[in-house]
Amino acid sequence: MSGISRRAMAAMAAMVAAATLVPVTAFAADALKEIHIDWATYNPVSMVLKQKGLLEKEFAKDGISVVWVQSAGSNKALEFLNAGSIDFGSTAGSAALVARINGNPIKSIYVYSRPEWTALVTTKDSKIASVADLKGKRVAVTRGTDPHIFLVRALLGAGLTEKDITPVLLQHADGKTALIRGDVDAWAGLDPMMAQAEVEDGAKLFYRKADANTWGILNVREQFLKDNPEIVRRVLAVYEEARKYSLANYDDLKKTFIAVTKLPDAVVDKQLKERTELTHSRIGSPQRESILAAGVALQQAGVIDAKVDVKATLDALIDDQVPLPTN
Repeated sequence: MSGISRRAMAAMAAMVAAATLVPVTAFAADALKEIHIDWATYNPVSMVLKQKGLLEKEFAKDGISVVWVQSAGSNKALEFLNAGSIDFGSTAGSAALVARINGNPIKSIYVYSRPEWTALVTTKDSKIASVADLKGKRVAVTRGTDPHIFLVRALLGAGLTEKDITPVLLQHADGKTALIRGDVDAWAGLDPMMAQAEVEDGAKLFYRKADANTWGILNVREQFLKDNPEIVRRVLAVYEEARKYSLANYDDLKKTFIAVTKLPDAVVDKQLKERTELTHSRIGSPQRESILAAGVALQQAGVIDAKVDVKATLDALIDDQVPLPTN
């Protein structure tokens, strides 16, 4: 009897294991009930996507709801991705690379814009006219973002490092406020706050370098991509629909932007018309080269450890295999 009992118990254990394992693998997609995705004022396409409810329409038939989370900067989007509180997040390409180097398990899968969204900014009456003039000055900056990386690279080009300035760590909007109040001497700016400071307060962009602004990149949690490849494909297809709509309907894009930000026409036009290009979607050689150049510069500046293989990390970061619509 004891032998029979042992065999019976073994069989039952096998059945239980099968019953618990099969649904997890076979029905993982069915278990997905929510997609968590960010929107950001530095990602105009995300605002159109949210306003028009395109993702909600796409996934309604699957019973999957969409949860929107605002990212105030690349650093916040990356924090949310690392914590698993969002599945898709908007960042600069350089910020995504640094995050991946630091162990954030993300994949970069889509280009939402080619921006010139950052520059070094000072007040209209300031005597600061060059990067070299920042030595010994207080500079507002948001770590882990393209403006921060832009600042580091600008200092490197002037023979300086962050040790030659006093970084004042603030989120982007607070950095703009600190500059206008006179609490800092300069600011590594980000649109639309930077455009607002220009238009409303006469702020000066004393150092600009469009090529040092890395691309606007959509990232996904690596595990989410592994578990839900078809969901990711569909999200990108809808993102592409919103990008093309934004490109073809500037007035509607602008209207959506103003409705969310409450910013005046002149500020919005400066960001969207002068400093935002929406004609790209695939991550290719130009994006790779731009992000790699930023990573190499950061390594030269000592921000990234000399032992890190930047190119290998970039290759691990980018996943350009998720198909996009061809028309």
